[in-house]
Formats: sequence, structure tokens, C-alpha cells
Amino acid sequence: MRPRRELVRVPRAEAPGLRHPKAPGRPALLARARDERGVALIIALLATILLTALGVALVMYSNTETIITSNYRNAQQTLYAADAGVESTMQDLLLEADWNRVLSGAEHSGFFDGNTSVTLADGSTLNTETIRQEVQAHTARLHYWGQNDPVWNWYARGPAGDLMPNGGLNSDVYLLVFVGDDPSETDGDPARDTNGVLTLHVEAFGPGGSRKALEVTVTRTNNMEIERGYIAQRGQEELNQRARKAAVQNPGRSLTEMKMSLSTGNMVTQ
Repeated sequence: MRPRRELVRVPRAEAPGLRHPKAPGRPALLARARDERGVALIIALLATILLTALGVALVMYSNTETIITSNYRNAQQTLYAADAGVESTMQDLLLEADWNRVLSGAEHSGFFDGNTSVTLADGSTLNTETIRQEVQAHTARLHYWGQNDPVWNWYARGPAGDLMPNGGLNSDVYLLVFVGDDPSETDGDPARDTNGVLTLHVEAFGPGGSRKALEVTVTRTNNMEIERGYIAQRGQEELNQRARKAAVQNPGRSLTEMKMSLSTGNMVTQ
């Protein structure tokens, strides 16, 4: 009697040595790899991203340059307004007979609006008395001249546009002008002027948050004119300028120049 044989059906996909009918063969893979469809789209996207980045960079660079230019313009405008405040204040000081009253704060310039709280061009609020206290605190902290440190009092303040009659100056700058005794005096009394020299400190607040400060000395000349000199620059060159200026202010007077004598150390007029 022969043994009984059983037949087992093996699925085609699982049969050894057979490939699944849905699996791609090597030729199909190679053909798909050589297919360049869609490459142009990828290149276009990359080019678009690159151009967009360049455009954004150019816009940012242009905006930065615009801001830099605007800040520079505002700073220069504020500086020139501060200088105009010095010139205007000098003319008012010329009319003051007693500079000791100016030092005490009893006399003010005609350019004085009296406001203690001011709204600047950028919308911020400025407390004028706070600024005066800051300037005084800074002088006291440096304490360069000891008992002769200037005591800053009000002399002028207001919009720079009011420096000229009928608002002839177009400016958004606000000016604060303080007056103090010349620190080169050695009398130990900053409330008393003994040499006809005062110090002006000007704070200017302009658009865009710009702020400039000037500190100058002013003195009367022999013909009752006033001239200015920057702090720490009252040396040989300023003396020469005084000599040349005096000749211009007094027609017919010859030009002179002051030099230091090497033998005596004194100033000699030539």
C-alpha cells in the first residue's frame, strides 16, 4: 500500500525565488531615476526663495540708511538750534547792567516762556526743572572747581522757533539756557561776578529724541560787545581772535596780534 501524499499550495508571492508582481524591477527603478519631471519646479522655488531673501535684505538696508540719515539730520538741526540759543542769549545779556542779578536768577531773557512742563515734537513730556537739577547734579558730581563750581539758574527757555520775531524760524527744538559764574574765578562765591565773565549752558531737545548740549563762556569787551569762547579753549588762539575782532569792531584801529614772550612769559601785543 503506497503512502498518501498531501499537496500544500504555496502562494505565489511567498514562493522562493519569485518576485511580487507589484514590486518594480531594476529597469523600472532606473527609468524612474532618469525621469526629470518636476526638477524645473524645484529650481524655480529655490530661485524664488533666493530673490525674496535678496529683496528683503535690500529693503532692510534701505530702511536703515533712511533712519541713519534722519537721525543725523535731527541731531544737526538740534545742534544748530542750540548754537542759535547761545547767540540770542548773548544779545540779551548785553542789555543786562548787573550780571550778579542774572546769576541770582532775578533777571531773565526776553526769550523765556515760563513753562515747567513741555510737550516735545515726538510727543514726550519734558520737565524743565528736572533738567536743571540734572545739570546741577552733574556739575556737583564732577566738582572740578570746588567752591567755585557754577550754580546754574534759569536765564532763557522756549521753542527755538520763537527766537525770531513772528516765528520766523521753522524748528521743533526746545531750548533751555542756564547761566552760572565763570569757574575760573577764585573768589569762592559762584553767585557773584567779579571779572565780567559768565558761563552759559544750553540744553536742546529736538525731534526723534535728539539732545545736544553746549557750554560756553561769554565776556564783555571794552566796547560793550559780548564775545563767546568754548570752555577749555580760552588760550592763545582765542586771544588772537579777540585782537582781530576788536579792530573790526572799531573802524580805523589797526589789526594786532598777541604773542607770548619767551623771556617773561607775558602776553605781548604786536
